[in-house]
Amino acid sequence: MLDNHDNRNLSDVFKELQQMKQQAEATTTKKNSSNPKRKASKVRKNFAFHFSTQNSYKNSDLKLSHIIVGCGILIVGLAVFFPKNTSFTQSYAKEEDIEEIAEYELNRHRLNIQNIISENVDMDKVKEQVTEEREIEFITEYTNNPKLPKKEEITKQEGSVGKENVTTVKTYENGNFVEEIILNKERLVDPISKIIDIGTSEFLAKHKVHIGDIMYFTNDTTLKETPDLSAKDLAEVKKSLDVKLLDLPSEEWCKVSFDNIEGYVKTSNLTSSYTTPNIIEKNRVQRILIKVNIDMELNRTSGLTLNDYKKIFTNLPNDKNKIFQDNYTAFYNAEKKYNINGIFLASIAIHESGWGTSQIAKDKKNLFGYGSYDATPYESSFEFEDYSEGIETVAKSLVKYYINPSGTKIYDGELAAAWYYNGPTLKGVNTRYASDTDWNEKVFKYMETLYNRLQ
Repeated sequence: MLDNHDNRNLSDVFKELQQMKQQAEATTTKKNSSNPKRKASKVRKNFAFHFSTQNSYKNSDLKLSHIIVGCGILIVGLAVFFPKNTSFTQSYAKEEDIEEIAEYELNRHRLNIQNIISENVDMDKVKEQVTEEREIEFITEYTNNPKLPKKEEITKQEGSVGKENVTTVKTYENGNFVEEIILNKERLVDPISKIIDIGTSEFLAKHKVHIGDIMYFTNDTTLKETPDLSAKDLAEVKKSLDVKLLDLPSEEWCKVSFDNIEGYVKTSNLTSSYTTPNIIEKNRVQRILIKVNIDMELNRTSGLTLNDYKKIFTNLPNDKNKIFQDNYTAFYNAEKKYNINGIFLASIAIHESGWGTSQIAKDKKNLFGYGSYDATPYESSFEFEDYSEGIETVAKSLVKYYINPSGTKIYDGELAAAWYYNGPTLKGVNTRYASDTDWNEKVFKYMETLYNRLQ
């Protein structure tokens, strides 16, 4: 017999057994024909077998399936009672048949009964019914938002998982989970979807701004009552001024708030500090300039920095002797110390001294003609050691007597006397300060000239 083994199932075994029987019968028939005595003995045996079998078929009415089942039982029995390597030839063959079976087995592979049985015996299967609480995953919903910068995402609503009771039948084979069949689901808590807005506005993305942020005008424009060029005008707005972005009804128009006035402007008229980095400084200056008018209050500081003063007074075309350029810090210091508009103070000096060219200004360092009387202007005017002393003296006089109402706390713990007070404006000062009724307008023109040098 050959030592190599094939793994075969029961069907293959049955087929091989049947073939073995047929070949054995054919071999026996051949031998009996050559040996008359043996042939006769075989015939009697076969006749007895045939007669017995025929009666057995008639009495028991056996079917083919019964035979197959019986063979299966026989094979199992052989596997149990005999060792793994036991062959038919070694165990059951009679001596007289060994030669015949050996001849047949010579070209057959040995059967491995234990492998055949192990392959066809069902594995250990366990099924159980289970009811358990499980989470229900929430979904994420995305919505386009035209009031967000393009591609920007914000979470409008956080999601949360739901819960449900799930009844299942679970199958295990040899302790390993194989499958489950869901029998029933009972919802306990509904999941809540996560909602994410995705921005679509190219205007907002370009300027890196959101609704509620500050933006700036790129040119002089007009606020409209509705998003329409033919709509009613609400306010004139100067270049570089800041507005608050309130809404974005379209990519062409936006709603803004300018000094508590709400209206619509075209988006093309707006910029941001991201797009125009120096716009914040321009806006600061513009905010100062829009307050410049003939009726502005002079008992307040200008809001200008020392660098602003330097910019204003450096290289003034009419300042031939550089008097104002050399003394811009004196005007700035007087403003800060005495709470007076320094540009107003400088404008009086320019007007009264003719840009520092008057005889009183040259000889007495008095830019204001301070102390002069119309009859004897030169003789009655005060003389100062330097221009800064005269600037400070006049600032204190205006604060104490002209631009503050009586009782106002001023410098060094003093109170305003208000002897010549007629309001904190140029017109109010003009009433008692100068006999020229147009003095306030002339001084204001110098103020405008100086302020405009900031642009």
